[in-house]
Amino acid sequence: MHPAVSTACLAVLALLAGLTPVRAQTAGAAPKDLCMGRASTLEQRLAGCTALIDAKSETGRTLAVALCNRGYVLTEQKQYERALADLDAGIKVDPTYPCLFSNRGRAYAFLGQFDKAIPDYDKAIALDPNFALAYNNRGDAFRQMNELDRAIADFTAAIRIDPKHAAAYGNRADVYRRKGDNRHAIEDLTAQIALWADADAFLNRGNAFRDIGALDRAIADYTVVVDHVPQDARGWRSRGLVRLMKNDVAGALTDYDRAIRLDPNDAFSYNNRGMAYRKRKQYDKAFADFDTALKLDPKLAIVHVNRGAVLEDKGDRNGAVAAYRAALAITPDFKPALDNLAKIGVKP
Repeated sequence: MHPAVSTACLAVLALLAGLTPVRAQTAGAAPKDLCMGRASTLEQRLAGCTALIDAKSETGRTLAVALCNRGYVLTEQKQYERALADLDAGIKVDPTYPCLFSNRGRAYAFLGQFDKAIPDYDKAIALDPNFALAYNNRGDAFRQMNELDRAIADFTAAIRIDPKHAAAYGNRADVYRRKGDNRHAIEDLTAQIALWADADAFLNRGNAFRDIGALDRAIADYTVVVDHVPQDARGWRSRGLVRLMKNDVAGALTDYDRAIRLDPNDAFSYNNRGMAYRKRKQYDKAFADFDTALKLDPKLAIVHVNRGAVLEDKGDRNGAVAAYRAALAITPDFKPALDNLAKIGVKP
């Protein structure tokens, strides 16, 4: 059984510049307070910054901050070209303001234009060598470029500058996991949870515990998610997988039933529940789940392998061979299919 577990990737933080002390923002607040107030919503910030910019009464750093903050809001709204226009304008107003370069780099990164994002992060760091957020964001760009050692170096720099930078710990943990270093990932995720405990951090640490065989600790982390965010299907299906690994078939079925109710479009949940039904020799239910998984994702070679295993259980050797070959038609070097064919003495 080779189920896939999605790791949610952590959001990269943007610098929100020129913040004033926290206080409730009201409809009657001045544009500058809405634009730069810490408590403003995205919509309030957009309205405030737009009013401030359109009034043409501000110049220099204040105008640059307004453009930077509106660029931040537009990036959050996925209006990347408009965000870039504001950030370009801000840089013309004040080319010494590192926020503008960091936020422009972030917008470029969302567009996949890393050749432009990296130089902007470089510039932000050159302007402010203690800019932890720029190191974190450049590290994220390197991570997406699969330059994992450079990513770790940048996340480490962000943590050195700001030991309470929760996102940098989570991001570095993700890179450690990509490199197969789950123990360092667990250390970082534990640090992240101490600073900012969210569902992703517990899920990711649970995945790392699972991968080193610490199944009870994985279940404990997934249970935190199930208990505190019961509407998140990821907690249920992640715990279901580990329960299945521990041969707790009843627990696995309960968790996958809940996961599928919450997210009926996840092919892996059907595949894995099908494997749980196989353990109970409920073959018709297993086939029904495999069929649903393939309807949702016809390219899942593992589902064909699992169908083949059930067909073997039922004594249908020819059907099993056909299922394994169907997996190889999708992924020609798929090891589980090749191994199963070899076990029954059939060539691919």
